[in-house]
Amino acid sequence: MIKVRKIGNHSVARKRPETGPTAKAIKELTAQGLSVPDLPKMYRYTLGRVTEQLNARGLGGILLFDPINIRYATGSHNMQVWTSRNLSRAAFVSADGYVVLWDFVRCEHLTDHLENIDERRNGAAALYFAYGDKETEQADQFVAEVAALMQAHGCDNRIAIDTTDVATANALQNAQIKVLPGQGLMEHARLVKGVEEIKAMRCAVSACESAVAEMHAALRPGLAEVELWSVLHSGNIARGGEWIETRLAASGPRTNPWMQEAGTRCLEAGDLFGFDTDMIGLYGYCCDMSRTWLVGEVASAEQKEIFKVAHEHICQNMTLMKPGTSFRDLSYKGHQLPEAYKAQRYCVKMHGTGMCDEFPSIYYPEDYVEGAFDYHLEPGMVFSVEVYAGKVGGRDGVKLENQVLVTETGYENLTQYPYDARLLA
Repeated sequence: MIKVRKIGNHSVARKRPETGPTAKAIKELTAQGLSVPDLPKMYRYTLGRVTEQLNARGLGGILLFDPINIRYATGSHNMQVWTSRNLSRAAFVSADGYVVLWDFVRCEHLTDHLENIDERRNGAAALYFAYGDKETEQADQFVAEVAALMQAHGCDNRIAIDTTDVATANALQNAQIKVLPGQGLMEHARLVKGVEEIKAMRCAVSACESAVAEMHAALRPGLAEVELWSVLHSGNIARGGEWIETRLAASGPRTNPWMQEAGTRCLEAGDLFGFDTDMIGLYGYCCDMSRTWLVGEVASAEQKEIFKVAHEHICQNMTLMKPGTSFRDLSYKGHQLPEAYKAQRYCVKMHGTGMCDEFPSIYYPEDYVEGAFDYHLEPGMVFSVEVYAGKVGGRDGVKLENQVLVTETGYENLTQYPYDARLLA
């Protein structure tokens, strides 16, 4: 029997492995009136999205190695960062919803509560770390299992795969199995969020913003960038969040150009400090937001000018977020960066957000790829709308980003953390 712990208005199932908010986070979420997701219901929806895509494309099944895709289809997570580069877990999903999970050795107990999984095995792929000079034999054995599943579930000789290792790819070719690109299928499955996913995301955003507030409170001259950045990591983990994908946090002259990761430079009075959370938070859902703060009391006229450009950019571009808007219009319409800021523009104007940064990338007009993104916004899609503003050769730059839900009538800005009023003045 699963024991249930009740805190406030929430019930937290005591499962292995535990996922979701800690007591600290539950108290904060309850105070904000947020509901935790029904995880079995959420995973039924996400698996259904995968089978819908398989059937729409006339495919009998897909083989998944990306740990985020595995989690989306099965609800299962295990050593997410390690298995993203050591392909020791896999999942087969058939068009009729039959799911086989190959987990790490002797980890069956981690998923015995999950409804989506029909079979549990181990021995996925051909990780050299695990199989050494027998990796080819291991790959052949694994592919033989996959081939048997394909035959049992009507896959003919074709299967979609998101990613794999070379030995397994060779074994699939030797078995005359036709491999089709599967990442696009999964990106489209993940594109429209269900009701429970949105609940999970609201919780993740709330917990992230609480951790951001703790980082903000710690902001002071003399603190190293990495020391300040560690406060965000600590706040995420303490609330039940998981990991942060980048280290994009910089101060003073390191804010221009952008993309410099947190280092040992100590903050000085008069600096700007900018960051991008890139956080995988509660329930494995992403909170991708950015803010730029003033260190000290008085902002310069130049800092205010840069901040104004960045603020106007994301505020105007959020207004484009409504059902029916084409991805092309997201690129070509909305706020245009002044000429002085175009050379150092961010890589995208906005991008999909879910369990991580997701499809699509919405590029600036200068970078648009014709034919790559011929789709439209739908209710349930979530985007991070962002900007970097900094002049070539300038000392300062500003990074801002909000996470936005497309609704039936327009959009909802999920990111409520305030901007630095001293830079907006």
